[in-house]
Amino acid sequence: MTDPFSSEGAKVPAKPFTVEPGRRRIRSFVLRQGRFTPAQQKAFDEQWPRFGLDYAGTPRDFDALFGRHAPRIVEIGFGNGEALRYSAALDPARDHIGIEVHAPGVGRLLNALASDDAKNARLYHHDAVEVLENEIADASLDEIRIYFPDPWHKKRHGKRRLVNTEFAALLVRKLAPTGRLHLATDWPDYAEQMWDVLDATPGLVNREGPRGQVPRPAWRPQTHFETRGQRLGHPVFDLIYDRA
Repeated sequence: MTDPFSSEGAKVPAKPFTVEPGRRRIRSFVLRQGRFTPAQQKAFDEQWPRFGLDYAGTPRDFDALFGRHAPRIVEIGFGNGEALRYSAALDPARDHIGIEVHAPGVGRLLNALASDDAKNARLYHHDAVEVLENEIADASLDEIRIYFPDPWHKKRHGKRRLVNTEFAALLVRKLAPTGRLHLATDWPDYAEQMWDVLDATPGLVNREGPRGQVPRPAWRPQTHFETRGQRLGHPVFDLIYDRA
């Protein structure tokens, strides 16, 4: 039986930070795993060898992995995988790499990709910062997507937000010269922070000008949770930045 919580290469620390020699890194997540169903366990047992990528901490040859040279999209924090599944089917010419720390969502998407017989999608169950830093080559990504990251809405938790100056610089490094960064959030305060950080990041240009946003693009489906939020009056912000 594959254990998504303890198997080598597919585990992330339960604490929202790690302690390395001379360094304490704040995590942008905590592992609220929720209920892990038998179907999700079966997905890890049967589909992880096909769609899963065990984190090794060394550069990965994605051409060899996918059996072709194609533009690549990374989605960070794919949740239940609705957007990634939709995009992989909509856009077969590009390869899709999803990164998520919460095992139930990974299990759901493993089952969905198997149902679709997807050929252009692979998944990490690991910390996105470490995957980007150590497994993905610089200037190699056609697009990076970050949809509805944890807003950490309490003021004292703001330092845990994923989108910060250091992380933005990492994203710029990984984007190809014509690459694109697409973010979405339904928290106005987080949208403000994204604009503050990304509008000031060298190498990124807001497609709609400073503090600009776009209507939801066709490649991002409206999820159940997004629809529920809109019914509660939550505005949704889609921000697109081009690699300059």
